Amino acid sequence: MLLGVVFKQTGAAPLTMVPLKGDYSKRDFLRSSRYHGIDDFRMPTPFPIPTHAAARIMLWAKAKDAELGVRVAKALYRGYFFDNRDISNGDIAADIAAAAGADREGARASVDDLAIKEALRREVDGAIARGVFGSPFVFVDGEPFWGLDRFEQIDRWLAVGGF
Repeated sequence: MLLGVVFKQTGAAPLTMVPLKGDYSKRDFLRSSRYHGIDDFRMPTPFPIPTHAAARIMLWAKAKDAELGVRVAKALYRGYFFDNRDISNGDIAADIAAAAGADREGARASVDDLAIKEALRREVDGAIARGVFGSPFVFVDGEPFWGLDRFEQIDRWLAVGGF
């Protein structure tokens, strides 16, 4: 998902850039990461960034192998939110993907591949058409859940079949 596209469509802005909410949100990110046992989270600089390169590499990796896609996704998140690496840079994102087991040249080429660009556009348009406006955003049995604070509700929904 490219949140920048959603922000343009909804007139919203990244939470960290909203007056008063920005400083709070940065503090809350750190507190929430500690709450969830993620002690090595770091607020990256710069933040936010365009994520087109990382998203294209992610789509490419997922198309190659679903397990590779998962490894690359986790590596890109770790690279940005733990190691403060700028995944908006296609070379850096490809290096991270390669460290997760992807072919570095293939990953880097995917950033500029017109078919991958179009696939990402379709993914984002499709998500928006379904009502996705943020991240994380999860559908369970057609029911939308937005935000990490809804994961307990997702667990309950899955356990009892909805409510």
